[in-house]
Amino acid sequence: MSGEPATVGRYAPGTDLDGFRIGERIHSGAMGYIFRVTGPDAGFPMIMKVPRVGPGESGEGLISYETESLILPALSGPHVPRFVSSGSLAQKPYLVTEWIEGESLQQKLEGGPLSPDETARVGAALADAVHQLHLQDAIHLDLKPDNAIVKSDGTVVLIDFGLAYHAHFPDLLAEEQRFAAGSAPYISPEQILGTRSDPRSDIFSLGALLYELATGELPFGVPSTLAGLRDRLWLDPVPPRLRSPGVPAWLQEVILRCLEPRAEDRYQSAAHVAFDLRNPDQVVLTERASKAEQANVLEQARRWWRARGGRLALHAPKPQRREAPIIMVAVDTMHPDDERQPALQRATFQILSLSAEFRLICVSVIPAGPVTEGAGESASASGAYLDHIVRLRHWVEPLHLPRRRLSLHVIESASPENALLEFARRNHVDLIVLGAPHPEQVRLAWWRSVASSVTANAHCSVHVVRVPEHTGA
Repeated sequence: MSGEPATVGRYAPGTDLDGFRIGERIHSGAMGYIFRVTGPDAGFPMIMKVPRVGPGESGEGLISYETESLILPALSGPHVPRFVSSGSLAQKPYLVTEWIEGESLQQKLEGGPLSPDETARVGAALADAVHQLHLQDAIHLDLKPDNAIVKSDGTVVLIDFGLAYHAHFPDLLAEEQRFAAGSAPYISPEQILGTRSDPRSDIFSLGALLYELATGELPFGVPSTLAGLRDRLWLDPVPPRLRSPGVPAWLQEVILRCLEPRAEDRYQSAAHVAFDLRNPDQVVLTERASKAEQANVLEQARRWWRARGGRLALHAPKPQRREAPIIMVAVDTMHPDDERQPALQRATFQILSLSAEFRLICVSVIPAGPVTEGAGESASASGAYLDHIVRLRHWVEPLHLPRRRLSLHVIESASPENALLEFARRNHVDLIVLGAPHPEQVRLAWWRSVASSVTANAHCSVHVVRVPEHTGA
């Protein structure tokens, strides 16, 4: 396994890890690796997912790992893999889940487009899975052929929740403004604009999958730039019947309704999509069903003009209630033994006790990584991220907070005060809590300290925690 992160060696085939015996590696992707595993009898085959950590790796694989390990245990039912176990992020990050036996939609597409009847059958099963996920307050946000498995009984199981959103847990990707919106051919217009909390995004992706199943083509191609992605805010896709004449009018109606650029013009529930796919005679046909060409130049121009008002933002504002404050604590993980840390913890605990509906965000700002990375994990950007995220976990442990109320973030920046201010503004923080400068810093240059800069420029309230000076006898 030369040329790969050293962490892979920990998971070599034949290795025992927390009672699991690691088998063959069956997948290597941008976010991590997948191994077959055996172990305690769960009654079903299992796999182990391992995030990438090492030189050249970003922190996004770890964020996706954290997202999936947070969301997947909260999901249940026949349309998601069963959660088995997860390892410590500090020592052995891994996620063990059920291995789903079946055929992915990608494998089905290798033989070309499906017949209309098969498209409707598979599409309805896929819509069932999406609907059941939405009933559990989760949104997949990365629906694509590789992430939908059709079992032998026709049930569709959704896999890979590394980019998912759950209404009851922190949205780590959005809070860090990571533009890992999903897979370019399938993501919705609102995802491109930064909104991750609308279930109708999955319905747009469902429409793109139906289009591909029925025609063997992608409705918007495979854009490689942000400008290309933004085209779907207004672009009228080629009607499916123009690419595949065998597509019936009712199926084109369903597909194009899913692909409407405005969410309010789409199906409002995946359950309605499933119903129409199973009951074609019940589908109400509109002008979508009879379209035999793309919109003319005038209509395309009108759509573009309407869409151009959409402001590009990587994180859409969410409604906030004053009785449910967002509290951000700046934690100096570069100096975990600093005498100010216990005082900061005590102050945070007291502040949180005043509200039952808070969200706590702990942020550490570390120096930007070197241009060239060392050979070891600790000398890499992802290794540094892992080290400091673990320190944040240790810092917050005494507060005994439920995971759904907590999120942790490590930011690389040469300007801690600017990084904190921008993070707080972007995430609509109501209160910033941070330590006062050390007494020596006060004497030397209070006006240059992080605390003074944040206090002077924050858009919200700031609580500065000071450690009383010790006086000798």
